[in-house]
Amino acid sequence: MQRSRPNDKRVLVIGLGRFGSSLALELVAHGWEVLGMDSNPRLVQAYAESLTHTVVADATDDEALRQVGAHEFTRAVVAIGTHLEESILAASLLVDMGVPHIWAKATSRRHGRILQQIGAHHVVLPEHDMGERVAHLVSGRMLDYVEIEEDFALGKTKAPREMIGRKLGETKVRTKHGITVVCIKRHGEQFTYATADTVPQKGDIIVVAGKTDAVERFAEIN
Repeated sequence: MQRSRPNDKRVLVIGLGRFGSSLALELVAHGWEVLGMDSNPRLVQAYAESLTHTVVADATDDEALRQVGAHEFTRAVVAIGTHLEESILAASLLVDMGVPHIWAKATSRRHGRILQQIGAHHVVLPEHDMGERVAHLVSGRMLDYVEIEEDFALGKTKAPREMIGRKLGETKVRTKHGITVVCIKRHGEQFTYATADTVPQKGDIIVVAGKTDAVERFAEIN
């Protein structure tokens, strides 16, 4: 059988713990065909009716992966969280099979670096990322925060007083604060793209992008 085309909606999810099962169920809800795989029969049985396909198999066994057709997928997620060695070996086998898009869950920065070194294309640190995000929300004025890369972030915050009633192009926020206002939301309305002619009003919510420290500093402006 030939490998799926990049635009088909099939994904292999290895590991049906809290992260893997949540991810798999969300993908199914969005119309994806998901093959959920785990070595624990109890977990596989628990999600047998919710996922498109499920299978009990050892993801560290090359032959077992080939039997379930892992090499035919263009997208795979290694969601094994508690066993670092199994996570690394499963990801390595998928890399060797030539799966073009591999996401892998890491439990630490070190784990993540190893996964990247063996060829995983995308590394996710859910516990670390969520802890960092909540810390920003608790400690500052940001309403939401997402780190896109290690030193670049998006932040949602209220428009500061210095912007109110002025066109964004006149505020020179990029020069002054090192951030870009991406979009804006008025009370009772949807988010819309921000332009140089956009004039924030009191109570408006804005989303800004920039270096992490610049976004953090900007969110502290009254």
